[in-house]
Amino acid sequence: MRISGLLLLPALALASPSPGDDLRPLADRELPSLIAIYQDLHAHPELSHHEERTSALLAGELRKAGYTVTEHLGKYTDGAAAFGIAAVLKNGAGPVVLVRTELDALPVEEKTGLPFASRVRSHNAAGQEVGVMHACGHDLHMTSLLGTARTLARLKERWSGTLVFIGQPSEETVDGARAMLNDGFYSHFPKPDFAIALHDEPTIEAGKVGVLGGAIYAGSTAVEVTMRGLGGHGAHPELTKDPVVMAAEFIMELQTIVSRQTLPLDPAVVTVGSIHGGTKGNIIPDDVVLQLTTRAFSEDVREHILSSIKRMAQGVALAAGVPDDRAPIVKVSETEAVPPTYNDPKLAARLRGAFEASLGAVNVAESKPMMVSEDFGLFGLSGHQIPTVIFQLGALSAQQIEESRRTGNPLPSLHSSVFYPQVEPAMRAGIIATTSAVLELLKRP
Repeated sequence: MRISGLLLLPALALASPSPGDDLRPLADRELPSLIAIYQDLHAHPELSHHEERTSALLAGELRKAGYTVTEHLGKYTDGAAAFGIAAVLKNGAGPVVLVRTELDALPVEEKTGLPFASRVRSHNAAGQEVGVMHACGHDLHMTSLLGTARTLARLKERWSGTLVFIGQPSEETVDGARAMLNDGFYSHFPKPDFAIALHDEPTIEAGKVGVLGGAIYAGSTAVEVTMRGLGGHGAHPELTKDPVVMAAEFIMELQTIVSRQTLPLDPAVVTVGSIHGGTKGNIIPDDVVLQLTTRAFSEDVREHILSSIKRMAQGVALAAGVPDDRAPIVKVSETEAVPPTYNDPKLAARLRGAFEASLGAVNVAESKPMMVSEDFGLFGLSGHQIPTVIFQLGALSAQQIEESRRTGNPLPSLHSSVFYPQVEPAMRAGIIATTSAVLELLKRP
C-alpha cells in the first residue's frame, strides 16, 4: 500500500515470536501520521542555529502525546538563544532516561527528485546562498523519537521512572549539546541515569540496528586557514605572491599528515571541505580561505594534526617568499570541536539484549567505529559520568546495499545531495528499538 506517495513495506518478518512482538503493532499504528510529519520536516529543513519551525513542530507533537514541554533551551557562546526543547513524562519512582534527537539540517542542495524534496534556500555562516536539506537523516530521527514518545505514553503500566526527550539544535556544527548544557540543562531538568540516541547508517539494512560498546565516533575540530599573498595581474605572476598556488600546495602537503606523520594504527582524517579565493580569472587575489576538519580518536593525535597544519601553512608561505606581515592565519575553532563519542560497554550490552528481544538477533548488527563526529556524548559529561549509548539505525534497502557490493558503486552517503533513507522500515525499527531500550532501563521490578 502507499501513503502520500511512499511505499509501505510489510512488517519485518521474524523466524519466531519474540517478547517485543507487541511493539510492532503499536509502531505500525503510528506510521501513517509519522510519515506525513517526516515529509513535512524533510520539505522544510532549517540550518543549525535556526531551527525555529522544526523545534516548534516537534514540541507541539510531544505536548499532544502528554509530555510537559519546554522550548527555547540553550545559549551559544555569542549569547544567542538556541532552539532546544525538552519533554518530560514522570511515571512513578525509578531511573531517569534521556533520549535525544537532533533538529538541524545541512547546507546541501537536494537532488533526490522526491515529491516532497526541499526547495529551501538560506545563507551559510559565510553569507553565501545555499540549498538546505536533511541530508543526514535528522528528520527520520525526529519522527522515530516522536513515535517512541507516543508508544511509551501508552505503555505506562510497563515502566516506572522519568522520561526526558530532548530536541537538540545544531548537531551539525557540534555546538548544540554544549549550548544546552552550558545553559544549565541539568539544573532545570532531571539528570539522567542513562542517555541514549540513534543515528541512521547507510551501510546497515533498513529494519536493522547496529550497536557497539566503546569508542564509536571520532572527535573532530574545525580549522580555518587563510593563505595570504600579494595579488596582482594574472599576466604578471612574477610580481605577486600567489595565494591560489600556495593553497594548492598546502592542500597536497596536508595529505602527508595522515600518510606519513601519524601511526597507521591511530585513525586520523584531515579534510579540506571549502576553498574560496579570487573574483576573476585574470586577477591573482590577495587571500584564499580554506575550511578544514580534523578527526581522530585520541587527544595526542588531534594535537599533532593541529600543530602540523600550522607548521605546513607557515612552511608553504615561507617557501613562496611571503613577508612576515602576510603570514598565514590559522584559526582553530573553539565551538566546532568535539571529543570522541564513547558508548558505555555495559549499557551497550544491555541495549543489545533489548534489541535482539524486540527485533530478533538477526536484525542486530555489530557496529564499527567511524570517523564521523557527534556531540551527543557531551550529555554524558566529562569522564563519562552518565552512561551513554548512540546506536545505528539501518537506512537503505538490502537491494541497494547488495547492488553497491556487486558493482562497486558507492552507496548514497550521509551528507549527500541524493541521500534518502527507506523511511518506513527504518522508522519502524527505530521506534521498536528505542522503545524496547527504554522499557529495559525503566522496567518495573
